[in-house]
Amino acid sequence: MNTTKKAKSALISVFHKDSLAPLVKKLAELNITIYSTGGTEKFIKNLDIQVVPVEDLTSYPSILGGRVKTLHPKVFGGILSRRDNENDLLQLKEYEIPEIDIVIVDLYPFEKTVKNGASEQDIIEKIDIGGISLIRAAAKNFKDVFCVSSMNQYNEFLHILTEANGEITLDQRKRFAAKAFAVSSHYDSAIFNYLNKSELAFRESFNTVSTLRYGENPHQKGYFFGDLEALFDKLHGKELSYNNLLDVDAAVNLIQEFKNDIPTFAILKHNNACGLAQRDTLKQAYIDALAGDSISAFGGVLISNKEIDVETATEIHKLFCEVVIAPSYNSEALNILKGKKNRIILIQKNIELPKTQYRTALNGVLFQEKDNKTDDASVINAATLKEPTNKEMEDLFFASKICKHTKSNTIVLVKNKQLIASGTGQTSRVDALNQSITKANHFKFDLNGAVMASDAFFPFPDCVEIADNAGIKAVIQPGGSIKDQLSIDYCNEHSMSMIFTGTRHFKH
Repeated sequence: MNTTKKAKSALISVFHKDSLAPLVKKLAELNITIYSTGGTEKFIKNLDIQVVPVEDLTSYPSILGGRVKTLHPKVFGGILSRRDNENDLLQLKEYEIPEIDIVIVDLYPFEKTVKNGASEQDIIEKIDIGGISLIRAAAKNFKDVFCVSSMNQYNEFLHILTEANGEITLDQRKRFAAKAFAVSSHYDSAIFNYLNKSELAFRESFNTVSTLRYGENPHQKGYFFGDLEALFDKLHGKELSYNNLLDVDAAVNLIQEFKNDIPTFAILKHNNACGLAQRDTLKQAYIDALAGDSISAFGGVLISNKEIDVETATEIHKLFCEVVIAPSYNSEALNILKGKKNRIILIQKNIELPKTQYRTALNGVLFQEKDNKTDDASVINAATLKEPTNKEMEDLFFASKICKHTKSNTIVLVKNKQLIASGTGQTSRVDALNQSITKANHFKFDLNGAVMASDAFFPFPDCVEIADNAGIKAVIQPGGSIKDQLSIDYCNEHSMSMIFTGTRHFKH
């Protein structure tokens, strides 16, 4: 059976006309009969190319304000007819239905209309009915029909037509059919997610994909599905890797906690903050963040909540780091940072981050709301007789914000709004605390006057006792253990202050 076909007719009905003209001209050059509707028909006529109005084919005008134009047996019969089926061909002849070999459709911009904050009525009118039906019909009948389902495919189809003088292979038709169903499923998911208020269902779809150098390790393939350009302007450096993106995600979510604060700088490694400080100048915030763990900072991801100036860039340039992120850069500072050719430099745009997250697990997907709750003075409960000083309270909330974004089990130690150590991803809270104390001592931090944050409650008083012996006198934790009183009693007996937040911040 000959699977290569030369098209004789095409139906074109698109919203976006950009880049369409060369394709239409090529169809005309190949003597392919063109059917069209409304604005597309006018566009083709303005190119001085002959076009048959769909109304002439169906004997019906466009009705209901343009809602019904192509929904007719003479259109869909021509698309869905099987060219190797004798009964189908007889019916085409009986009802005077022409075969349609190519369908070129570009859907109404539903997602863009939603994003622009249009009224519900305007959004509903951007739910394409005829277009999506044409796409599905043409893609279903890929054995005989070629389907172009997006303006992003115009140039590729033009190349196919040009290369083989209008001859289209079965493999090409099948490949574009798959693209068509990708377009239709993405479109339907966007509509569902807009309308859905109560149905418990998981529908996510991304049209944009980036091929990464590799996955978590060189032997693994890796891809990113999503629009990085919507969140970042990339100014310099190599392409982001799979591991870079995980660290960048952690960095962006962490710095969000300090978005409107005084200069704050964070350094992350393997999704955890290894340095974070808040100071009157960004340069000092960076220096003190680096002091928290100058060893782990090597090859890390750096992020600032303020524009990076020359003084800060000069300090950063001394460190080998993979990625630098900031809301903006002084021009001279940018030139300094570009001094390392592979250093990735990103501007983070001010857009709203997703409020939900999901990940694969077993043979399905885990889905949840993000941990969007930040501990502050409105939620705390003083559990001990001694209350924290104002300075300690500021450090406790500072530590709690970091703790929320650190892998469990975790303990975070802070002093003077500087992360001085953390225990991350440990199988016991005691191990996390001992790790953080050992680390703080290694970097010569004085723990007297430091505060401690825990992501979950203490089942026993051992953690407050260890902290006390290290010089830590103020603690923030969720509370809720059946043995809370044991920790409270120890704190009261040793002049420690402890506050309960009532909110656990596990991060797995």
